[in-house]
Amino acid sequence: MSFLTEAEPDRGANLPVLPGISRVVANNPGPMTYYGTNTYLIDTPDGTAVLDPGPENHPEHVEAILRHTGGKVALILVSHTHHDHVGAVPALQAATGARTAGYRQSAIDSFTPDIGLSHGDRIAGMEAVHTPGHASDHICFARPGAEGDRILFSADHVMSWSTSIVSPPGGNMRDYFASLNLLLGRDDNVYLPGHGPLLREPHSLVRAMLTHRMLREQAIARKLSDGPADTYTIMDTLYSQLNPRLRRAAERNVLAHLLKMESEGKAVRDGELWRAA
Repeated sequence: MSFLTEAEPDRGANLPVLPGISRVVANNPGPMTYYGTNTYLIDTPDGTAVLDPGPENHPEHVEAILRHTGGKVALILVSHTHHDHVGAVPALQAATGARTAGYRQSAIDSFTPDIGLSHGDRIAGMEAVHTPGHASDHICFARPGAEGDRILFSADHVMSWSTSIVSPPGGNMRDYFASLNLLLGRDDNVYLPGHGPLLREPHSLVRAMLTHRMLREQAIARKLSDGPADTYTIMDTLYSQLNPRLRRAAERNVLAHLLKMESEGKAVRDGELWRAA
């Protein structure tokens, strides 16, 4: 797969992305977050909406959001409830009084959206697109853009710089496959991900991600045909050259594939071991 890179963004800066859309990148870089979480500031018919306020314990990021919006936030949108996206919601809501909107069934007890959204609902000129897989409550937001652009805020479902982790129980590989296929059936032509740069002509990458997952599943099936194995052994075989910092995430992906295969009658669990069905 061909991924995009970008220069490290200026922290606290209001970075133009597309007409009516800018981003502020949180200072939480890492192997799972690239240079940090993208917080999008979006012009809507109701005022400025903030999508994904970022991680907790980063007051300088909340201060930057407030500075660039003048403290006038009409709505706080949440793509999903992983901490690097939802952690700063309480601080931003306390500072602005803005209502929150996210998937109607939150995956964490500490966040319940003021406005619960279902697939296909519309809010602030955008369409909610439920895309479970990376997280059970993952939502993308779609809206028209300038010059024929059809924009999808793809959050962590599809990112331009890397594949996404699917970590059970919140992550579900069968749902992830279905959500990738869902996006292939849509006509969005610009993705704005939760980490990393803008992605144009995204369908080729979505197809590559789906193919990558299918090939990974086939490799797991071949490994099981050699005999029972646990998730670590499978990961160690398939990801032997991987950065050590990413091996735990890779093992979670393996487990997600195995659970999908189990649900489809292709694998059987026996304690810590898995074997071909």
